[in-house]
Amino acid sequence: MDNIRKILNKFLNFLAGVSFAAMVLLTCWQVFTRYILGNPSSWSEELVSYLFAWMALIGASVVTGERGHMNIPIVIDKMGDKAKKLFHIFAEIIAFLFSAIILVYGGAKITALAMGQLTSSLGIAIGVFYIVLPLCGVLNMIYAILNIADICKGKEA
Repeated sequence: MDNIRKILNKFLNFLAGVSFAAMVLLTCWQVFTRYILGNPSSWSEELVSYLFAWMALIGASVVTGERGHMNIPIVIDKMGDKAKKLFHIFAEIIAFLFSAIILVYGGAKITALAMGQLTSSLGIAIGVFYIVLPLCGVLNMIYAILNIADICKGKEA
């Protein structure tokens, strides 16, 4: 299980890093075309927006894998060990269900719906950019399962 987590973490960190680097380069290109050439690049601005969404959702999956999502430690610290374990498992089940219903199911619906619409500057189906929703939903579900397995083994943090 640890190997799966390490591979996913490396891959997602790489994707988020590439997305960030591409956003920086595209933003520099946009500034160059706007102020130096006097002819702003509209496609680069649109692509940066979509890359930002991808980077944010991929980053959210990484945080899910690290169990870094929000919690209220003052409540959890007052619980006994068994209650803490059950609470952490419950939290992962909620994250799994959210990912399955909202990101995978809802994301697949909106992606399919958006495949018929084209972006204004790039001319690419908007659904191509929305595919990150079900993709990250599946990743979050995998991480939730891995997290539950770790919690059951006694790995709390």
